[in-house]
Amino acid sequence: MTPVPRVPPAAQRIHGYNSSMPRSVFVLLFSSFLALSARAQDQPKQPPPPPAAQSQPAAEQEPPEEDANLKPKEYVFNPLQATKELQVGNEYLRKRSYKAAAGRFREATRWNPNLAEAWLRLGEAEEKRKNRKDAKEAYAQYLVVQPDAKDAAEIRKKIAGLH
Repeated sequence: MTPVPRVPPAAQRIHGYNSSMPRSVFVLLFSSFLALSARAQDQPKQPPPPPAAQSQPAAEQEPPEEDANLKPKEYVFNPLQATKELQVGNEYLRKRSYKAAAGRFREATRWNPNLAEAWLRLGEAEEKRKNRKDAKEAYAQYLVVQPDAKDAAEIRKKIAGLH
């Protein structure tokens, strides 16, 4: 007679766990489904709200809310934001992405109109873009903000050269 192999107690517990788990999950899911469907039936149905067009005359209706991104940005003196825009613009200028750099420098001048470096860099970026008019205006504003700059004579020559 051959002896029957004995199953250790730990293996018996694992086998019992593995065989009962699928049933437990099924019972849990089924009871959740029943609870949700019963709850949905218990909720009273509310009548739909009356249309807004009937409550107000056509002339007094308010227009729908505009998208916040479409509204013009309001600039208030913010030197930290101006410095951030200047740094990003310098990075774009270093990468020779002159249009993006000019946009960032322009933003910096809107956040802080007295930031001389932003006006100077804006002039450089616009000059690289062959946009002489904007470059001339930016350089002129640089000289207004920083009239006694070390490079003021050089900037005046650039302005004279930009026709």
